[in-house]
Amino acid sequence: MQGFTKINILGDNPPPVVQIEKKPHPWKRMSGIVGVVLVLIILGIFFIAIPASDIYQQIQKTSAVARDVYTAAKNQDLENSKVKLAALKESLVETQSKIARLGWVGTIPLVGGYIRDAQHLVGAGIAGVEAGIISVDTLTPYADLLGLKGKSTFVAGSADDRIKTAVDTFDKIVPNVDVIAEKISLAEKELSQVQVEKYPEKVGSVSVRPRLSSIKSVFSETASLFVDAQPLLKQIPHLMGKGGTRKYLLIFQNDAELRATGGFITAYAIFKVENGKLQVEKADDIYKLDGAKRKNYPAPKSILTYHQGVNNLNLRDANLSPDFAESFKSFESMLYESIPEFPKIDGIIALDTNVLVEAIKILGEFNIYGKSFSSETDRRCDCPKAIYELEDYATRPVAYVREDRKDIIGVLMYQIMQRAMGVSPSQYWGRLFQMFLSEARQKHVLFYFHNEDAQKGIEALNFGGRIQQVSGDYLHINDVNFAGAKSNLFVIQKVKIDSQQNGSDVQRTIIISYKNPAPASNCNLEAGQLCLNGILRNWLRIYTPKGAKLVDFVGSEKETQTYEELGKTVFEGFFTVKPQGTSEVRVTYTIPSDVISAENSTLVQKQPGTKNPEYTILTNGRATEKFLLQTDKQVTLKL
Repeated sequence: MQGFTKINILGDNPPPVVQIEKKPHPWKRMSGIVGVVLVLIILGIFFIAIPASDIYQQIQKTSAVARDVYTAAKNQDLENSKVKLAALKESLVETQSKIARLGWVGTIPLVGGYIRDAQHLVGAGIAGVEAGIISVDTLTPYADLLGLKGKSTFVAGSADDRIKTAVDTFDKIVPNVDVIAEKISLAEKELSQVQVEKYPEKVGSVSVRPRLSSIKSVFSETASLFVDAQPLLKQIPHLMGKGGTRKYLLIFQNDAELRATGGFITAYAIFKVENGKLQVEKADDIYKLDGAKRKNYPAPKSILTYHQGVNNLNLRDANLSPDFAESFKSFESMLYESIPEFPKIDGIIALDTNVLVEAIKILGEFNIYGKSFSSETDRRCDCPKAIYELEDYATRPVAYVREDRKDIIGVLMYQIMQRAMGVSPSQYWGRLFQMFLSEARQKHVLFYFHNEDAQKGIEALNFGGRIQQVSGDYLHINDVNFAGAKSNLFVIQKVKIDSQQNGSDVQRTIIISYKNPAPASNCNLEAGQLCLNGILRNWLRIYTPKGAKLVDFVGSEKETQTYEELGKTVFEGFFTVKPQGTSEVRVTYTIPSDVISAENSTLVQKQPGTKNPEYTILTNGRATEKFLLQTDKQVTLKL
């Protein structure tokens, strides 16, 4: 417009223009987040989910193969076991490679520990299977001797020839024993790195932590056992007479009259082994051996206090210590001191009536002196007929002097060995071998060798009847029948162990009940009847951790004693049990806090010769576990 001047009302510095920010639509922002999540899911599926699914499927496959291995092993089929073990190793290696695909997850906190555990578990499995494969290859040549299914490489020839071949070749497998031990040690090392504590008790209905803990514990014990038993395995050729004759003393302990190491010493046999060939040199009753002594020994305090009418220590009463090796060291010392011409031996093997009956089940009936010895139940004692006939011949009073009063047991042992060794190995040996191992585990067979390495192996296997030296809690109940007839045939023993916290210590009450349900025998000598069931005269010793303090001892008919022996604190008493009667002993004591382990674990040791007494474990009067004590057992107390 002409004639007018433009006026700037904002001045020389106009304010900045305000830019209004446009916010993205909420759905657009959400789509970005979803995109990121989808990328993570895709990556997770590719790198984690798919490998994890493959691992799960592979584990299922491996588990199925493992069950096949178990079945083959249970059937004692070496050939099939070898095939299945090879398949299991292949499956485990495949599992290992699949887990390796998730190896990078091992760097992630928390989650990584589970991947590493899986790697250790599979590594342990592979090492264990490799040990199994070597073991099967090692045992296959001896399959028929061990009663296993497999192609033995020396099935021809006589029984003596086969044994000689086995002994001659056994030293060739000793290197394999070392390799097996290395594999087992490797597996144990892998398992030791698995941290069981971080796993839950259960996932759904599946037990997790207890199962892992059990696997670690069992394998650790097995590994230690095998490694510790190596000296024995390496000494087997020596023990079997390679390079020289070995002689052994076989002792028969009659558990119907229970003694500290398993039973009253009734009979003995001397047998020699040369290149695996066994020959019985002599078998006789223990009374004849005692009669040959040229020196008398005064009876110890325990016999004078608890036995009846015995003033001297005889060989038949020498097994006073509950530690088998300690008892028979004393036995052997007395033997050679009083009968110096007795043959020098390389070891002692003791067995009880249970072994005789199990052997008769396999070998069949024996007829000796017109008597039938079988495993059938005899109603006169509700026991195997072989046991009744043994007791009838050896125990029944007669009106005349019977010189060979107890030799029937020696004759029976001799005939059992002759029948077992005089046939083809495939007929009896496998079953006898496995029966012998089972009986040794249950302490019906005990070994004491002079060869130190062999004895170490025997003790590692717990076949030596030793009182174990442990750092933690401990219990062993030992009964001795002194002149109480054969009443242990009938007496039933039950034990209750009740524990409770008492300040820093633990107070424990042991309740032992003895019941004899059978009627009394006529034990009058003039009647001439078989005296099986009389009044049990029982010397009781309870071995506890060193430092335990007695609180109360109820049920003893004589003054109780407390002392230390074999590294334990012992509580001692005496009582009787009448036929068709009962007795109960109640012993209360405290255990120092430094003895109780964090796991509250107690080693309960079985007395040799006992027939699986029933044990009940209680805490504060509440029962937590019940079992038959067939072997030594580690018990966990829930304090």
